[in-house]
Amino acid sequence: MIPANHLNIYHDISTFHGRNTVTTIGIFDGVHAGHQLIFKRLIELGSQYHNETVIITLWPHPRMVLQPFEKLWLLSTLDEKIELMRQYPIDHLIILPFTAEFAQTTYEDFIRTYLYEKIGASHVVVGYNHHFGRNRQGSFESLLKSSSVYGFSAERMNPVVVNNTEVSSSAIRRSISIGNVVFANEALGYEYFVQGEVIRGSRMGRRLGYPTANIAINNPQKLMPRNGVYAVKVEWNGQLYKGMANIGVRPTIESQVHEQTLEVHIFNFTEEIYGERLKVYFVDRIRNEVKFASVYNLIKQLDEDKKEVLSRLNQKV
Repeated sequence: MIPANHLNIYHDISTFHGRNTVTTIGIFDGVHAGHQLIFKRLIELGSQYHNETVIITLWPHPRMVLQPFEKLWLLSTLDEKIELMRQYPIDHLIILPFTAEFAQTTYEDFIRTYLYEKIGASHVVVGYNHHFGRNRQGSFESLLKSSSVYGFSAERMNPVVVNNTEVSSSAIRRSISIGNVVFANEALGYEYFVQGEVIRGSRMGRRLGYPTANIAINNPQKLMPRNGVYAVKVEWNGQLYKGMANIGVRPTIESQVHEQTLEVHIFNFTEEIYGERLKVYFVDRIRNEVKFASVYNLIKQLDEDKKEVLSRLNQKV
C-alpha cells in the first residue's frame, strides 16, 4: 500500500490561520482522478512558491442536508476521504461542517471570510465544474472576479476524460450502480472499495466448499456495486488476498428475499476472522446474481466463477 503522509486536519476553522496558502475547494467525494489532478497542481504550486497547501471540503455532503429525503450514495465516507487525501503531501485539510445555516453563505462572503481572512489564499485551484456558495451560484468566473479584489490568483483544471466521459463523482456513482467497476476504477485512479466487519452468517458457504466472510458495511450511505459476482482483492492485516465476492440476496439458498449482503470467498485462506475488519477492492464484475435449480448447479457455477475470477485477477497483475 502507498504510505500515508502527514496531514493536519481541522474540524474548526477558527483554529487555523494561514498566510499566502495554495488552496483548493470542493466536496471531493471519491477523491477521483480529477481531484487527484487538482491536488498535484496544488503541490506543484506550493513547491514553486514555497507556500503551504490547503484543501477545504464540506461534511456532510451538501445534498444530504439540502435534500434529506433523497437518498445519496457516497463513493467515500469522511474517514475514507481523509485516508485517500493522505496519499498526497498536502499540508492542511479543513473540514467545514455543512449545515442549513452554512448553506445560506453567499459565494462572495465565502471568499472574503474563508479564502481571504481565514485561509490567506494567494493561489486557488478548482475543478472544471466548480460551483460553490448559496444555490451553487459561485462559479469559476465569480472566483476570477474576486481574485483581483482580494489579491490571489485562480486557475481551473481541465476535466479528466475516460472512455469519452468526463470524470466526475456522479458519473462514477452511475457506473458503480450498474456494476461497471472497470470504468469506475479507471476514473477513480484506484480500485473502488468498501470495508466493514466480518460477522457470523449461516455458514452455508462452508458446506458448499466456498466459505465466505460476511461483511457488515461500516456506513449505510456507502455505495455498493450492483448485485452480482465480482473478482475482488481483500485487504486484511496489511496483506492483500485474491477472492470472489457476491453481492445480493442469495436466491438459491434463501426462500425469501432478504436485505442485500456482501459475502467474500478469499482464495487459499483459512484464518478465523470474525470481528475483524476487511477492505474489499472490486476489480471486475463476472456475472449477475441468479437463482439456480439446485445447490449442485450452484456449486458447479461457483467452480466456473472461480476460474473466471482468477483469470481476470491475473490479467490485472
